[in-house]
Amino acid sequence: MPAFVTFGRILFAVLFIYSGAAKLFGIQAISESIAAKVVVTFPALITPYSTQLEGVTGMTTPQMLAIAVGAFEVIAGLMIALNFGARFFAILLIVFVAAATFYFHDFWNQPSPSDGKMLVEALKNLSIIGALFIIAGYGRKSQTPEPAYGDV
Repeated sequence: MPAFVTFGRILFAVLFIYSGAAKLFGIQAISESIAAKVVVTFPALITPYSTQLEGVTGMTTPQMLAIAVGAFEVIAGLMIALNFGARFFAILLIVFVAAATFYFHDFWNQPSPSDGKMLVEALKNLSIIGALFIIAGYGRKSQTPEPAYGDV
């Protein structure tokens, strides 16, 4: 059984490793998508810091977010695949996937023909969140089998 869990964890992590690498190789397209969806909702409290960071790095906030998100997905995917800090990174990915679902797969704001596609994407992300909860619950150590019904 542990071999199946390890193999499943590696296959599951490929999703995040590939997605993060694709974001890092297509920073311009991802930053445009981020600019259209997320940056307009930045709170006024963060704006002075993002402006200062833009001046230091010479990149726009969406570009910095695209790099950060891509690197995070690659690192988190590798950590889950290697089973090193898997519980911690699974919890971080739960928050990340939930936020990505809210901002990028908002089927409730879409017109009728495309709301079905967005609903499927949101449900896919919901199932990924479920798998991340399993990884977070399983953790690093192997579980000892517990009796199903106790002392019946």
